[in-house]
Amino acid sequence: MYQFTQQSLPACKPVLTPTSVISTLFLMGIFCIPIGLLSLHASLSVVEIVERYDSECVPHQFRLNKVAYIKDSLIPKNCSRYLKVPKYMKAPIYIYYQLDNYYQNHRRYVKSRSDKQLRYGLQYNDTRSCIPEESNDGLPIVPCGLISWSLFNDTHSFFRGTDELRINRKNIAWKSDRDHKFGKHVFPFNFQNGTLIGGAMLDPNVPLSDQEDLIVWMRTAALPSFRKLYGKIEEDLEANDVISIYLLNNYNTYSFGGRKKLVLSTASWLGGRNNFLGMAYIAIGSCLIVLALVFILLHVKNPRPYGDAMYVSWNWKGIPN
Repeated sequence: MYQFTQQSLPACKPVLTPTSVISTLFLMGIFCIPIGLLSLHASLSVVEIVERYDSECVPHQFRLNKVAYIKDSLIPKNCSRYLKVPKYMKAPIYIYYQLDNYYQNHRRYVKSRSDKQLRYGLQYNDTRSCIPEESNDGLPIVPCGLISWSLFNDTHSFFRGTDELRINRKNIAWKSDRDHKFGKHVFPFNFQNGTLIGGAMLDPNVPLSDQEDLIVWMRTAALPSFRKLYGKIEEDLEANDVISIYLLNNYNTYSFGGRKKLVLSTASWLGGRNNFLGMAYIAIGSCLIVLALVFILLHVKNPRPYGDAMYVSWNWKGIPN
């Protein structure tokens, strides 16, 4: 016990010599830089088109009062946008909607849901966590809470020339969410029946496990700018193709200064476009190699004789206990 408390048990303690330190830094740098270059190449190979439409889809006479426009149900919300494909895009092409300045991570918003109700439906009656959207006219709301109430409800249709591009909206949610978090026998009930409508309606004849728009939306984002998967185009797009988008600009982001964007993106083996990972690996690898070169210069300029490892304290013979 004495040896353990005094940390004098046999142990392996590396001796950091200039050669070992410089070699380690070089090896780590040589390891990081190729990974960074591969990651960056994969990210840059992703073709991405981003189109902001919240401002352009407001009629000119309402540009100074966008909130009045979005709240007036008598004003048509139809809008057309046109995108030119910059490079060949290989299927599947992922369609995302992007919201900026939208704080899904707000504490009250995040807590306004009932995971047990999403799983078991009306069998679970305790929906106090869903306040203020827990009931309407004395009847429970399924699904309850602010998150489901504010479900994104803009719709998009895509055409290439006169041919409509079919959008596959199946399997856009995580399989684990579909199978384990949303009930297969739970159906929307009393949803969006109040005087204040938040977002999209839900089909009362389709179980929650099959309403993948809702499942995607219920997985809240950590940052105020986020993208959520809307669907997939399962045919290739050629360079210089002109894509016509016919959308309904229903969702109110004007009240809080939010922005709406439509994103079309391919994917690489690393996922979507994200240059940060590759640049981080390259930067770290470069710093390690620079440090190794600095240590080499210092070692050459001011060499120091190595100490004999036999004289370090843990190799001494006859140390008194």
